[in-house]
Amino acid sequence: EVQLQASGGGLVQAGGSLRLSCVTSGLTFDDAAIAWFRQAPGKEREGLSLISTSDGRTLYADSVKGRFTISTDNAKNTVYLQMSSLKPEDTAVYYCAAVEGLVYPRLLNSLYDYWGQGTQVTVSS
Repeated sequence: EVQLQASGGGLVQAGGSLRLSCVTSGLTFDDAAIAWFRQAPGKEREGLSLISTSDGRTLYADSVKGRFTISTDNAKNTVYLQMSSLKPEDTAVYYCAAVEGLVYPRLLNSLYDYWGQGTQVTVSS
């Protein structure tokens, strides 16, 4: 059984930083795409960043490019999202998601088979 556990959210002031973690189990970690999404109240889920664990390719949404960095610790089967220069509009529930064996991963909800439970990030102004 594949499980994803997201953590690391919290309350931070604008301009601050947070690091989210997504610990995976049961996943073919070296052949997966793992992504971070977020959903703010009343808004659609937004894809933020993904990493292809087989070759390290990354992809970022324009809204977070230059501020967020995705990385992996293969020994721990964990993906991180380092978030810097946070803005109030970054406030949302953040989710990690994974899919195995996808050659051309994209930041589309429908591509991902496994989802974590979400972690709340609140950025105060």
